[in-house]
Amino acid sequence: MTIANGELDRVGGQARVLAATSAAASGPEHVEEPVAYDAILLASFGGPEGQDDVIPFLRNVTGGRGIPEERLEEVAHHYRAFGGISPINSQNRELKAALEAELASRGIDLPVLWGNRNWAPYIRDALTEANERGFTKLIAIGTSAYSSYSSCRQYREDYAIGLDATNLWDTLQIDKIRQFFDHPGFVQPFIDGVVQGLADVAAKGFTAAETHVLFSTHSIPSTDAAKSGPESRGFGDGGAYAAQHLAVAEVVIEAATTDEVTPAWSLVYQSRSGPPSMPWLEPDISDAMRDLAAAGTKAFVIVPLGFVSDHMEVKWDLDTEAMETAEEIGAFAVRVPTPGIHPAYVTGLVDLVMERVNGTPTADRPSMTELGPWYDVCRPGCCENVRLGFKPALAGLAP
Repeated sequence: MTIANGELDRVGGQARVLAATSAAASGPEHVEEPVAYDAILLASFGGPEGQDDVIPFLRNVTGGRGIPEERLEEVAHHYRAFGGISPINSQNRELKAALEAELASRGIDLPVLWGNRNWAPYIRDALTEANERGFTKLIAIGTSAYSSYSSCRQYREDYAIGLDATNLWDTLQIDKIRQFFDHPGFVQPFIDGVVQGLADVAAKGFTAAETHVLFSTHSIPSTDAAKSGPESRGFGDGGAYAAQHLAVAEVVIEAATTDEVTPAWSLVYQSRSGPPSMPWLEPDISDAMRDLAAAGTKAFVIVPLGFVSDHMEVKWDLDTEAMETAEEIGAFAVRVPTPGIHPAYVTGLVDLVMERVNGTPTADRPSMTELGPWYDVCRPGCCENVRLGFKPALAGLAP
């Protein structure tokens, strides 16, 4: 199948999924046919690993968006405060090693290849390695749990860009695991964290009535949020992105508390980077903290629900800026860990791969909200970027 020009191949008039295995090529919502994959593609955002990398990395991230250099310098300050080194690459090395150990312990022969979207090693490097090692069928794990352009479709576009860059359209097939926002392996670490966070707050003498749990995730443009997930689901203004976070937050708070001691909670956003004229999802976490403190809240449990590891936007936006806000308003705050390499998370990612290896029936796939299990093959038009339009993307039906 040659898709180098981004055109869809059609068989019998039925749209096919770009560079997919035969089991996924016709675009079923859930692939219940076993697939003998050769390797796992661990795909991440990437980050700089030294002061000289920071601006080139930020140019990669913002390429084509016309972001002025002075704005890049403002964001660079966050990285420079940590020596110009983003923790995300070291975290992915740890996750890769943890996945390899879990696979070995279960006798599963699937090598793990790692590639980033925005910094070395790039996705194209991982695809080149796959080809050199004779692998032809890859199952991708994108290190983002939710549905939106930035957290799902852009990864799928980058797989297509990687095939273009390596000229491997006719050689490699790439499927992906489903978005795992409500898989037990992703949710359990947050439940554990909230239990401990509430215990830490109580140990400081704060009551449940004085405490507020803030589930924080990356803000995205409101237009992108509205287009997240398939339109047929009718999620409303916040799209699947907001709906998924809210559903998971409800599960976490219910599992981590009892009726007698359940504190108030809300979904908040962080890390906005767009111009003031463009609406983004709100409220910002620091604004919410100020408003809640004015209404009597004295303690916060901050849950980085939208993140899989303690990368820069957790270390800066939460551990630095949100904690400064707490000090400013005279409140106590504790930040819950991200999944990282929590055993449940690592086991869960391997379980998600094995769903596709074994062709697990949809009814037997675990999900902790009524929204899942999410799709193996993304639906047509899912997670459109209104500003950029549709580009070729793998693991989903066009457009």
